[in-house]
Amino acid sequence: MQTLSIIKQTIFCLILILLATTIALAKKGGLTKDIINKSREAYQLDVSTRASYNAVTNNDIRELALNRDIVRNHNELFSHKIKTKGIVDQKSSGRCWAFGWLNTMRPMVIEKYDLDEFEFSQNYLVFWDKMEKANRFLEYMIEFRDRDLDDRELALVLKSPFSDGGYWRYAVNLIKKYGLVPKEIMPETNSSENTKLMNRIISKKLRMDAAEIRKMSQDSVSVNELRKFKEDKLVKVYRLLGMNIGEPPSEFEWRYEIDDSTLSETKVYTPLSFYKDFVDPELDDFVCIYNNPTREYGEHYRTFMSRNIYDGDDLDHVNVEIERLKEIAKASILDNQPLYFSSDVGKDQNSELGIMAENLYDYSSLFGVDLDMSKKDMALYLHSSSNHGMSLIGVDIVENKPVKWLVENSWGDDKKKDGRWTMYDSWFDNYVYYVIAREKYVPKDILKLFDKEPIVIPPWDPIASFAR
Repeated sequence: MQTLSIIKQTIFCLILILLATTIALAKKGGLTKDIINKSREAYQLDVSTRASYNAVTNNDIRELALNRDIVRNHNELFSHKIKTKGIVDQKSSGRCWAFGWLNTMRPMVIEKYDLDEFEFSQNYLVFWDKMEKANRFLEYMIEFRDRDLDDRELALVLKSPFSDGGYWRYAVNLIKKYGLVPKEIMPETNSSENTKLMNRIISKKLRMDAAEIRKMSQDSVSVNELRKFKEDKLVKVYRLLGMNIGEPPSEFEWRYEIDDSTLSETKVYTPLSFYKDFVDPELDDFVCIYNNPTREYGEHYRTFMSRNIYDGDDLDHVNVEIERLKEIAKASILDNQPLYFSSDVGKDQNSELGIMAENLYDYSSLFGVDLDMSKKDMALYLHSSSNHGMSLIGVDIVENKPVKWLVENSWGDDKKKDGRWTMYDSWFDNYVYYVIAREKYVPKDILKLFDKEPIVIPPWDPIASFAR
C-alpha cells in the first residue's frame, strides 16, 4: 500500500511539473527584462542621436524630415498639360470619387461651349448615392436576416451603412440613372460639406431599422412585408437627406453666358436631358486598370458586395504591372483626355508645396531606422491602400519617359499652385493603385483580359477599401 501511495504521489508531482511546464511555455513571448536591457544598451545617445533627440522632441517631425534635396530640385514644368479652369473643394467630406470623376468631364463642357467656368453639382450626385446606399443597406439586412451578427459579411455592412466613400463606377451608374445638374441648381450646404454628423444621424436610423427587420424576421414576417417596411423607412431617409443637403430637382431652367454681352436661351431640362445635351460621353467606354502587387497580374477581378446600387453590378478591374498603367495614363493625357486615378494620398505628400514624392520625408535618416517597405507588403499588411480619387491633367516626359505628373485635386485652391499638385513618377509607382481610361487608350492584350471569367475578391480584402 505504501509503495502504491508513493507511485501516486510521484505521478501527481509529474503532472504538476508537466502543467507548470505547459503554462510556462504558453506564456513565452512576453516583454522580458532581457529584451528591455538589450534595448537600453542599444539606445546610446551619441552626439548625432542626441542632436536628433533634441530636434524631434522640440519640433514637428514632418518639418525635420522634409527631404531638402527633393524640394531644392523640384520644378513645375510639364511637357504636356490639359487646359482646365477652376479648382473644386470637397471640404470636410469623403466625396472625392464624385469630385474626381466630374473633374474629368468638366473640361469637355468648358471647351465645347467656350465657358469661362463651369462646375457640376456634386451634391446632386451624392444625394442619390446616399439614397442608393440606404436602400442597399436595408436590402442587405433583409438578405442577411437569418445570419448571426458576427457573420463577417453582415458585420462589414453594419460597420459602415452610410459612408461617403465611393468609386468611379458609382458616379457612372448614378449619372446613367439620375443625370446631372449644374452646381448652381443644387449648390453645397453645410451638411454636404461637413458630412460627419449627418452620416452619424442617418446611420443610427438605418441601424434602428436593421434591428426591427431582424425582429420582424424572427416573427416569420414575409420578405414582401419586410420590403414594404424598407420602403417606408427610405421615405424617412429621403426626408433627412432633403433637410440636410436639399432636395434634387426633377426639372430646372438654365442658361449660360456665351460672351460678355450675350446669354444663351433659357431652356427647361431634366437632369437626364441636361446630361445628354451637355455631356453625353460614352460612359460604358471606360475601364478600370489596376496595379495590385498582392494579386496575380494578367487577371480579371471582381470585388464582391462593392456596388452602391443594390440591383447593379459589382466592380471589376484587370491587374497589370505599374509600367503598363503609366503607358495608358500617358496616352490619355497626350490626347488631351483627363483621367481619374486613385492612390494612397496619405503618404509622402506636402500640401503647402503641392508635392507628392517618394521619400519626401526622410524618416529613416532622422531616426536611424530602416523604414523601407515594398508596395506589396504595404498593401498586404494594411499600411497602404487606395483612399483618394483625383484627376490626372498633365505629364512631363523626358527621353520618352514620364518624370512627373500634374494632378488636379479636390481640396480647394488655397494651397500651393492653386490646388494643382506635382506627382513624381516614383510616387506613382508606390502609391497609385488604378486609373480609369477610355478603351481606345488601353492596349488590346489588356482589354482582352476583361473577357476572362473574373476572380471574385471578398469585400474585406485590402483592395476593396475604396468602397468603404
